[in-house]
Amino acid sequence: MCRARGCYSLSNMGTNEVMARLGAAVSALGDVDVSAWPEDTLKEQLGELSAALVALDAVLSRVADEVRARGLRIEEPVSA
Repeated sequence: MCRARGCYSLSNMGTNEVMARLGAAVSALGDVDVSAWPEDTLKEQLGELSAALVALDAVLSRVADEVRARGLRIEEPVSA
């Protein structure tokens, strides 16, 4: 994956760093509240938002498929 600060691969990172980044991504996405966006803003950003959601779906599906390919199940955590 390449960004302005350079290219990196999560496979080259330590497990703890990868999990911290995944947690940060989940937290950042949890802060998104599209329902609070004005209609004009949503319409202006719809193309970019759609592309991001499709890319996110593809990446999540790939990671889940890799976990399943190793014979493991992905389960929802049971709330306390």
